[in-house]
Amino acid sequence: MPDGRFAPSPTGDLHLGNLRTAMLAWLFARSTGSRFVVRMEDLDRVRSSGEHEARQLSDLAALGVDHDGEIVRQSERFDHYGAAIETLTAAGLTYPCYCTRREIREAVAAPHDGAPGEEGLESAYPGTCRELSTAQRAELEASGRPPALRLRGDHGTVRIVDAIHGEYEAVVDDVVLRRNDGVPAYNLAVVIDDDLQRIGQVVRADDLLSSTPRQVHLIRLLGLTEPTYAHVPLVVAPDGSRLAKRHGAVSLTDLATIGVGVDRVRSILAASVGLAELDEPVGMPQLIERFHPERLPRHAWTFRPESLQETPQ
Repeated sequence: MPDGRFAPSPTGDLHLGNLRTAMLAWLFARSTGSRFVVRMEDLDRVRSSGEHEARQLSDLAALGVDHDGEIVRQSERFDHYGAAIETLTAAGLTYPCYCTRREIREAVAAPHDGAPGEEGLESAYPGTCRELSTAQRAELEASGRPPALRLRGDHGTVRIVDAIHGEYEAVVDDVVLRRNDGVPAYNLAVVIDDDLQRIGQVVRADDLLSSTPRQVHLIRLLGLTEPTYAHVPLVVAPDGSRLAKRHGAVSLTDLATIGVGVDRVRSILAASVGLAELDEPVGMPQLIERFHPERLPRHAWTFRPESLQETPQ
């Protein structure tokens, strides 16, 4: 019975898309009697705050998404990420990268020598700093450029099998392990945390599917336990863009101010994944009984604000 998790970034209120993903991650775990934990991915030291974390936890509890154990925060686990970086560096698998974001964008946009249509090639870091000489690195250091640290990848493809999307593969480039401000990168931190927390099943939104081959590559290099994956469809606005704060009342706090309570929100989210009728009051225990992963929708759900105002019969 693989343990599950929900790992938000405490940089603002959870919106309906976040809450829907949390509900599904919880149902995947609880429907098999597994543990479910919450981890705060607070690597953004500017926008993350305890106030945001408290509101997120309150919203999850209100929805009925409970969790086991203490809250884990990535900001308190830098020693674990540093140990993994040391392991990779000792194996000759890292190098400093002095490229600015602009330089990377320009390099990625330039034509490459690979075969046309090769999946992931255009988005892969081209390795600009991979083979710099000692003198070149010294010159860049002297210019005041703090380096990020990258993985020396083999640029092969990694294939995964996702519970929602099936087989998926992508080229693994020289992924960043530590940013140039000294903060560990997400792709490294997430695999270390999932392993340490013994997460056997990662359920998250499918905008992260493209990053998963990179993470699996790191998992294999570090000899960690590889979880299974289920990337659930996003919630999108009527214009097709990813749901965000700019689309209006999309958090529980905002919705409460216009008279939409959490019970109504739960019914709408459950209906969006085929677990309830739109006007049906449901509790989380009922949803566990109805939950069948193979029946989940495979496409994004378009949230229409007018559905919130429909009065349940």
